[in-house]
Amino acid sequence: MSDIIRVGIIGSGGIARAHAAAYKTMIGVEIVAVADVVPGRAKQFIEQEQLGFALAFEDHRKLLELDLDGVSVCTPNFAHYETSVDALNAGKHVLVEKPMSVTLEQAVDMVAASQQSDRMLSVGFQPRYDPNMKTIRDLVQTGQLGKVYFVETGGGRRRGMPGGTFIRQELAGAGAMADIGCYSLDMALSALGYPKPLTVSAYTSNYFGTNPKYHSEADKFNVEDFGVAMIRLEGDIVLNYKISWAMHMDTLGATMFLGTDAGLKITPAGSGPWSGVWDGSVGSITLFHDVLGHHTESPIPVAQHGINLFEAKVHDFVAAIRDGKPAPIPGADILYNQAIIDGVLRSAASRREVEIHIPEL
Repeated sequence: MSDIIRVGIIGSGGIARAHAAAYKTMIGVEIVAVADVVPGRAKQFIEQEQLGFALAFEDHRKLLELDLDGVSVCTPNFAHYETSVDALNAGKHVLVEKPMSVTLEQAVDMVAASQQSDRMLSVGFQPRYDPNMKTIRDLVQTGQLGKVYFVETGGGRRRGMPGGTFIRQELAGAGAMADIGCYSLDMALSALGYPKPLTVSAYTSNYFGTNPKYHSEADKFNVEDFGVAMIRLEGDIVLNYKISWAMHMDTLGATMFLGTDAGLKITPAGSGPWSGVWDGSVGSITLFHDVLGHHTESPIPVAQHGINLFEAKVHDFVAAIRDGKPAPIPGADILYNQAIIDGVLRSAASRREVEIHIPEL
């Protein structure tokens, strides 16, 4: 590998601008090419983002013929699968935006392609880089809570429904559960050390999205804008997972870990219509426990940091390429997230509990 890390960007929407900005802050990284299926979009993106002599393509497969070390997949959800698999098969390392894929089957194929090509597949969950997330993981995984038996996570917006590709199941795969809920799910699973999900009993609805009073594209809206699920995990752990794009309520509550020795309560930062959404911005962390029969509460200092979490995840991806390290956020882990979301949709549709089966890879 040369001293210069050469990268390509597939997709040139808003999220691609954040990737480009992050790459541009790094010494020894060159954005070589951009691909977008919309004619002229890639060229326009290169000009707007001042990417110099980067090449523009409409077909991402042409971009993958170049000598690249890695690619950022910044397409709408439905295209994550094809572009990621094509890039891995072409020998490129991949940083794919969340959610990983539309279906569980696609996620399985993506992980298999990563293993077969010996190239990393990393998924873009930037809240992992909030130092408060490490504090939460340490509290859980070092046994300070004792045996964790119940976790509740999720959040909701009072009004925050997107449009376009996000609200059509054939393009997004799922609605709120995958769009913003995936952050809550990742926070809980990573803190627990990724126990395997076993069963899901879920309910979803879209009363707001399908109502013209609340959404301008109500006639096209066919994903969930609210969902709640009870998930059984290995190790005799139960996870209560809930999320909403719109609701007549200020919050769906804090994230909680209940253990045999102590409990942990985490609240998000912010207030107003976006309050309650788990986006990696921690407001408070409190440890609840007993000492000599007296109930005690111990606030945990929350790190005040100026870290650009988005930049951190892109920088970590490049560092992993340069140093030959494993994927910072491996697709093999996020496969569990996709399996749960798949189970949520199946359970909600059938109105019963369903089992989760993840193939061995």
